[in-house]
Amino acid sequence: MAGPPLALTMGETAGIGPEIAAKAWRARLDDSVPPFVFIGDGAAISAHDPDLPVREIDSVDHVHTTFADALPVLPVPLAAPVEPGRLDPANAPATIAAIDRAVALARSGQFGGVVTNPIHKQALYEAGFTDPGHTEYLARLCDLPADAAVMMLAIPGLRVVPATVHIPLADVAARLSVDRLVHVASVTASDLTARFGIARPRLAVAGLNPHAGEAGSLGREEIEIIAPAVNAIRARGIDVTGPLPADTLFHARARTGHDAVICMYHDQALIPLKTLDFDHGVNVTLGLPIARTSPDHGTALDIAGRGEANPASLIAALTLAHQLAAADAGG
Repeated sequence: MAGPPLALTMGETAGIGPEIAAKAWRARLDDSVPPFVFIGDGAAISAHDPDLPVREIDSVDHVHTTFADALPVLPVPLAAPVEPGRLDPANAPATIAAIDRAVALARSGQFGGVVTNPIHKQALYEAGFTDPGHTEYLARLCDLPADAAVMMLAIPGLRVVPATVHIPLADVAARLSVDRLVHVASVTASDLTARFGIARPRLAVAGLNPHAGEAGSLGREEIEIIAPAVNAIRARGIDVTGPLPADTLFHARARTGHDAVICMYHDQALIPLKTLDFDHGVNVTLGLPIARTSPDHGTALDIAGRGEANPASLIAALTLAHQLAAADAGG
């Protein structure tokens, strides 16, 4: 495949990240996996798949030829040996360093985009990581405010965008604002056009309360926040409808009427998507100057080292990142 290769960060190496990276490389012929470089410790890959050929590189110039025969690795050494399923905070700085290196090289044009393996925030917090997740950290690495980037989850036929993400459900209503919803919708529409090739994206905005508040009898957030935000979004020339009852937004017929759903909180977005297609979900960061995707699952410490991890979500993330990078390059 033409264009710069992708950077794949090692993520939490005690989880399934190295295993699915190895399986993705082995699927490169059958699934047309785009060329990628594993940024991390090659020993973590070899621990999961001793027979997989791993080749350390010092630049990305020859990745395309290397990738056919071996998994290229830009080394970021771990401080301690990996024990599958067991977190070691000593390795957290290397996990963060791999993300930093991937983003820096993508911003310089050496990588077409970044795919991040899942991280385990408990271990990273002990190493000084302060962001709620990848999305906010990546925004800051790209010299943007932490809340500038927007998280979208995608499967074939459905894209969902949570306006609030990793916060308690009890805090959601207080975090919603007209400005926040307008920002999320505007970034979503812009990236759907620029990177997904949708000339006039159709956005649906979910209500917060049952039945979208039922004219205020079940809550006033729709009247006081969401409806004014929808009007402001429409005033920007974006095709938008809402607030709509969330319980009728995700059946088959409804999904044909929109290109993305702006949801009010994490589970409102992720439950329908993961129910429809758990294995192929992709996390996409919108609003960054680089393409970034991730598999839509966690570190799966409970099955790490057992050879049971499904690489389908990572393969989907690599494929989509390649497509987004091509759009960024004008191809």
